Amino acid sequence: MEHKEENGDEFLDITLRLLDLSDVDDFMVWATDDQVSRFCSWETYTSKEAAVEHIVDTIIPHPWYRAICLNDRAIGTISVTPNKGADICRAEIGYVLSSKFWGKGIATLAVKMVASTIFVEWPHLERLEALVDVDNPGSQRVLEKAGFQREGVLRKYFLHKGKPTDMVIFSLLATDPQVNYFM
Repeated sequence: MEHKEENGDEFLDITLRLLDLSDVDDFMVWATDDQVSRFCSWETYTSKEAAVEHIVDTIIPHPWYRAICLNDRAIGTISVTPNKGADICRAEIGYVLSSKFWGKGIATLAVKMVASTIFVEWPHLERLEALVDVDNPGSQRVLEKAGFQREGVLRKYFLHKGKPTDMVIFSLLATDPQVNYFM
């Protein structure tokens, strides 16, 4: 999946592709950054071996996990995790981006790229959700700019690194007009 967009004086050549072991050095750039992992469910990585294990055990077998690439270099990841059973009509989107690229519209563009295709790839999907820490306004803004609706705050919803945390829930429906960004 590829998209080029003008951002000020430069073009963003953003692609989404499968992340594999050859990306481990790029993965380590953001995975070792405490600023990046602050709102992630995982702890900051301290070893390349642990990162390789995570890529092999979690990322590669995941049903929908992609590297966010700038000029074909992995600078973050984005995933869609499906629900099962009676909840199969819903899935959760999550993303992480190297702090060096924050505030450049890259995360928003990646979310829009996923939103424009995931409902086609998974025709049973009716609702794409995102849960964001109440103290993470940057990620909340990404979702708002991508057309997601803020639905409310889920109090003490998630144990984040052992601490009950309030989360903001956002959603995008298959029928929302902004789903057809690039079509």
